[in-house]
Amino acid sequence: MENTTALLNLYTFHRTTKASDLSSDFLPPFQNSSAPSTSSTASSLTPPPPADLLISPNVAYMAAEIVIAFLSTVGNLLVCAAVGLNRKLRTVTNYFLVSLAVADICVGGIAIPCAVLTDIGLPRYNFPLCLLMLSVLIMFTQSSIFSLLAVAVERYVAIFMPFRYNALMTPRNAVLVILFTWLLSFLIGLVPMMGWHKTPPVSGHCFFTAVVDMTYMVYFLFFAFVLTPLVIMFLIYAKIFLTVKRQLRRVATKQNGGGQGTASMRREMKTATTLFLVLFLFTVCWMPLQVINCFLLLCPRCPVPLELLLAAILLSHANSAINPFLYAYTMTAFKDTFKRILMCSRTAGERDASNAASGVDREGATIRH
Repeated sequence: MENTTALLNLYTFHRTTKASDLSSDFLPPFQNSSAPSTSSTASSLTPPPPADLLISPNVAYMAAEIVIAFLSTVGNLLVCAAVGLNRKLRTVTNYFLVSLAVADICVGGIAIPCAVLTDIGLPRYNFPLCLLMLSVLIMFTQSSIFSLLAVAVERYVAIFMPFRYNALMTPRNAVLVILFTWLLSFLIGLVPMMGWHKTPPVSGHCFFTAVVDMTYMVYFLFFAFVLTPLVIMFLIYAKIFLTVKRQLRRVATKQNGGGQGTASMRREMKTATTLFLVLFLFTVCWMPLQVINCFLLLCPRCPVPLELLLAAILLSHANSAINPFLYAYTMTAFKDTFKRILMCSRTAGERDASNAASGVDREGATIRH
């Protein structure tokens, strides 16, 4: 999914090892057989890391991750259930939001546990599995970005090509687009497994910065597949807002503020505003960590406060738990469906308890009889 543990691993490892041990983990071993004296000198100055080195976990960080994982998983499961149960919510726009919710569920259920494991260097001495876990972290973030891009394009077609919308944005085409975005996300995330990674660390620990090449994270992933789609989406929403606002003024002038056309355009504006908030919050949550990555790649010796780093990591993960609350606050259909689902769950629980109590009473009456 992401590079959220990239910098935390570096600091955690640095806290639990000596500088000499750190250099032996992050630098590849000497392989130049023609210079034995240099190799022997370096080995005498840099002892190998102890085999039983244990990385002490950051308890506060892990606790925060567990809370975020729970909220993300439960909240986005509620989004998927709402679209599945309410036919009015089964629109092309919401299909893409379900794809985004599935990615966030995977963040809470898979990516965050993997991030916590790699925070303490696990799995150890299993480089293929380590690469797979770190690649999975990248995949889900990329899927979220592509889902947001699909939503923006769908809104663009709805506003600027209304007569072709029904032909272009069919449920079948939406499913095909979703499948394509997930396939592309998996291919992008699997790039490190195809060879673009660092030499395995000597200690065998599975740390993000010790395994994943930061040039891949910044130049390939961030610039090409994160920053570029974000710029495109912001431009799309800017054009939508300007166009709808201009049309609202024109229609209001002709109809003195009334008419069905004005109401329809106001609904489009409200929908676009909500979806833009989803995009805006995604950018706010993820951009600090991306900027830190760029900063450390271009200036590797520049210090970064640990508190700032932890805040950026948790903020990026927290984005996966935000959207359900945003839907409930801004979309009436989602809000009402959430209430019905929760009320039905509570009613079903009360009914089961009542039935169980009635069964006990009947059993007692039978015994007394």
